[in-house]
Amino acid sequence: MAESAIQGIKTVLHPVKDLAKAKPVYTALLGIEPQTDGGHYVGYDVAGQHIGLVPDPSMASPVAYWHVPDIEAKLAEVTAAGATVQRPASDVGGGRLVATFTDPDGNVLGLVQD
Repeated sequence: MAESAIQGIKTVLHPVKDLAKAKPVYTALLGIEPQTDGGHYVGYDVAGQHIGLVPDPSMASPVAYWHVPDIEAKLAEVTAAGATVQRPASDVGGGRLVATFTDPDGNVLGLVQD
């Protein structure tokens, strides 16, 4: 197995139906105002983690994102081990790449490369 410089889970995205209703709950929970607050995304940076709210009906549950130095290499490694790519790596702005894959039980896992 290739040596991994994985940086751990630093991002968790939560699917919400209504950002306006969800934002006060997460603001109260986290005790801070969001650092990113748009019509399609609300994000909080707290205690070394990024917590994001996304109105994405395709997400059935929160997704934890592992930060990695090489997203394509990590996708190749996990697919060789039995994972299935759900969403290939794509740039979500500022050069940040994200991808999701499923494990053999259908759990959705995410990767981020900054």
